[in-house]
Amino acid sequence: MSFHIKTDNLGYAFASNQSSVTLFKDINTIFESGCSYSITGPSGAGKSTLLMLLAQLEEPDAGNIEFFSDAKRLSETEVREHFGFVFQHFHLLPELDALNNVALPLKLKGDKQALVKAKEILAQVGLAHRQTHKPDQLSGGEKQRVAIARALVFKPQFIFADEPTGNLDPKSAKEIADLLFEQCSSFGTGLILVTHSHDLANRADVMLSLEDCALKTIKQCNERVA
Repeated sequence: MSFHIKTDNLGYAFASNQSSVTLFKDINTIFESGCSYSITGPSGAGKSTLLMLLAQLEEPDAGNIEFFSDAKRLSETEVREHFGFVFQHFHLLPELDALNNVALPLKLKGDKQALVKAKEILAQVGLAHRQTHKPDQLSGGEKQRVAIARALVFKPQFIFADEPTGNLDPKSAKEIADLLFEQCSSFGTGLILVTHSHDLANRADVMLSLEDCALKTIKQCNERVA
């Protein structure tokens, strides 16, 4: 299945001290499933906001976002089942063990194989031995592995990751980055991540920078940035 996200003059502004602050405007780009994208830029530029808009977790102030599966345009309701999100702060439910945190999205959809599928994906991310542990019994890296497994368990077309290595030590950050890119590649899942890490950003097929209210392409597919 070919899936892509198209932005048309996308913009976002917010009110501050009785004036309007524009984060970005006139963003026109296409994100294709099966490819990885990184979004960098200075703090406060609106990177996380853009990610939330693309994932349909917030509404734009200007322009629009269109979603296509093959040649068919999808409604906002239809696209929700195609997206997974990985947060910097994990957002795991503390009362649930790793297995049930991962299974939760499937359970909410009424999938009777939720636990079976959750066990399979936890094994793939190297946590088969930790499935009965709750978040407070897991390290930061293990929590992020659970979060990645939860995002991948229903085989989405896109994973959105907001600073996925931001709270991790260097060793754990590299392991999580390796895991995220490897898993998305093996599933054929598109990856759009926001990061302040140049090394992580440069691993993506396409490297973008959000600054001065505009989204600029820094690297296209198969190019390397020094």
